[in-house]
Amino acid sequence: MEEKQEKRWLRLILGLFIILGGMYALVTPVFEASDELWHYPMIRHLADGNPLPVQVFDPAQAGPWKQEASQPPLYYYLGAALTFWIDTNDMETVRWENPHVDNGILTADGNINLTIKNPAWSPWQGTLLAVRIVRLFSVLLGATTVYLTYLIGKELALVRPEIALGAAALNAFTPMFLFISGAVNNDNLAIPLSSLGVLLMIRAVSKQYSASQRRTAYLKIGVVIGLAILTKQGAFALLPLALGAIFIANWGKRNTELHGGGTEGNGEKFWGEIARMLGRTAVSFLILLIPVILIAGWWYWRNIVLYGDFLGWNAFIAVLGQRAHPASLAQLWSERWGFMLSYWGLFGGVNVPMPLWLYHVLNGVVVVGVLGFVVYFVKEIIDWRLETGFSFQSLISNLLNFVAAKFALVVCLLFMAAVIVGLIQWATTTWSSQGRLVFTAMSAINVLLVAGLIGWLPRRFGQRLILGVAGFLFVLAALAPLAWIRPAYAHHQTAAPWLEQQPMNATFDGKLRLVGYEIGQTPVLSAAEVAVAQQKATYQPGDTVDLLLEWEVLESMDRNWSVFVHLNDPVIGVPIAQRDMFLDQGLRPTSLLEPGETIFNHYQLVIPETAVAPANLQLTVGLYDFANFERLPLTDGADSVVLATLTLEPAAGDVPNPTLVNFDNELELVGFELNLRQAAAGETVDLTLYWRAKRPLTTDYTIFAQVVDDDTTRWASQDLGQPTSSWAEGELQTVQMSLPLSPDTPSKVYPVIIGLYTVDDGQFNRLQIIAEDGRPTDDFLRLTLLRVND
Repeated sequence: MEEKQEKRWLRLILGLFIILGGMYALVTPVFEASDELWHYPMIRHLADGNPLPVQVFDPAQAGPWKQEASQPPLYYYLGAALTFWIDTNDMETVRWENPHVDNGILTADGNINLTIKNPAWSPWQGTLLAVRIVRLFSVLLGATTVYLTYLIGKELALVRPEIALGAAALNAFTPMFLFISGAVNNDNLAIPLSSLGVLLMIRAVSKQYSASQRRTAYLKIGVVIGLAILTKQGAFALLPLALGAIFIANWGKRNTELHGGGTEGNGEKFWGEIARMLGRTAVSFLILLIPVILIAGWWYWRNIVLYGDFLGWNAFIAVLGQRAHPASLAQLWSERWGFMLSYWGLFGGVNVPMPLWLYHVLNGVVVVGVLGFVVYFVKEIIDWRLETGFSFQSLISNLLNFVAAKFALVVCLLFMAAVIVGLIQWATTTWSSQGRLVFTAMSAINVLLVAGLIGWLPRRFGQRLILGVAGFLFVLAALAPLAWIRPAYAHHQTAAPWLEQQPMNATFDGKLRLVGYEIGQTPVLSAAEVAVAQQKATYQPGDTVDLLLEWEVLESMDRNWSVFVHLNDPVIGVPIAQRDMFLDQGLRPTSLLEPGETIFNHYQLVIPETAVAPANLQLTVGLYDFANFERLPLTDGADSVVLATLTLEPAAGDVPNPTLVNFDNELELVGFELNLRQAAAGETVDLTLYWRAKRPLTTDYTIFAQVVDDDTTRWASQDLGQPTSSWAEGELQTVQMSLPLSPDTPSKVYPVIIGLYTVDDGQFNRLQIIAEDGRPTDDFLRLTLLRVND
């Protein structure tokens, strides 16, 4: 490929990226991008001339930026410099949060919008303008990353321009990278700075610098790393790489001098040279650290003073929240599907997906790339060995020579690994198994992926292959804003395809009228499937209840009334399943509705797997004000309307309330029974649990059962050791437990929870529940509900 042609391809990739990035920035509704809802308030706070906020440890008092006040501030300062001139006093108005949003959850009935949008707001003034300006600035930062990916690819394979161009194209057309680049997010500055740091390290090793030039190169690397860690803590992975780069650069200098009388081999003189190189490396690294400390040191000292934590993660986690207990590697591996979804493209609040089959195709590309990279890496070793020779008598020297010769390859591998290891450590504590969080190493990832896809193939075939992959990604990237993002936030005002509407005339305080409903109706089912659902006479635990409601707006409203749909168990008097949202699938609060409008809303309720059966469940609908939970009355004074009574039958089985709950692949709960579902304070409730060992056991577990309050107060409990090591695999075991309620138990409905544990060296180790897809989840089971009366 000629140089002019190569440059034309690069300009095309960059131009298409900027066009697509601008499309994402403009099509995605403001505050509907990952964490933008909390990143932008930091920019606005600084733009108004305020000092950096102090992160409080109480989530309820954290401020509109939530955990982002713990993030390094460089990106926020740049955003403030771009928008300080804009009057953003309307932020509290336009940043209207949806209190019911299903953030990070894929739903069949919408309610995925993080915020509410008023069509009357002008998109080109105030806060909405400021957000879009910062978004477009972020797109330019993303274009910088794409260009740096190309340059790193050139360093990896100078004579294979298709690798550099392919890596730039995959970087540019990854839909999630475009989505984040078109959002207000500090990743957009951390990513190009990290890529630039990697590029400068590669050049510090590959270029033949004089002593003064080398010191200048190290100072430049230090400046870039300082800026990167003043943007995001994850960029700290660059520091150990910089130390290694300095050492390898010194090793390269040593090899140059070797022709003038240097020593070879692994003798005393060799190790003496290594010791001297380590000394020079330490001095050079201290030089590199000077700009790092000058640029970013103040921020991390501030963290120590304010939070007693160098990184400020204790304050960040206190607001963000964390897992109930640290995740194992097995649990993180089980979350890989969601990780890859959010790497390729999971938009909105991590709840707007592309069609699922696309992820399988893209993951297949990764698998091929990883396997191909093994071939490519081995080929590089063999080619290098043939060029230079290899001797096990000087193994260390040969390894260092290989690293120096292939430093671009090695540093990309190490940086990608460092970012992934850092994310694993973070995700062990927090719910952060999101692929987008490895974008700090985006350039390295794409260079290595393309090397694995085509680096070992004949050039012509490789060019065609990468053109096909990049073209496929481009089509997805171009489709996503219009095919999946925009429709997710579009109003649903079309008439529903009624199959068997049940007419209603329930008027709520003269404001809204429920005109009709249909059970079994959902937009994702065909007419034939809906007909089958409607003919269903009974339900079982674990089933889904789909409901379609038709509403008529009777008058304008100042208050915002939320719709609730409850599946009530009359024995305990509370819902066992519910769905709450604003009208129009959560998009439109009632204050935005106009009299005369007709609105259709779908709801999907999931009956718990451990719901007590048989039972007659009441499907109930009403409205309430989320601000104070006041219900909107009907004209007859009632505060809700019962649509239908659904019969809940137990699943097939030989024990009461059959279920299948897997505890760490050790034991399986197969059924349960409470002798009382309503009890008086001071009364004893008998609980019968039915278990099976899933395999031969070597441990005796203790079973616990508790009646707990929201604040974890135990009003009744029992811990009962069992000889589980003697239980035969697959044999039914019955365990009788007693829960004596405290005489002081307040009148209320409480969950009954159960679990299993062992005690080792004073530590309580609970078994985790394994989901059907193999994911470890909670270490207790919310079994059922118990009403306690006076």
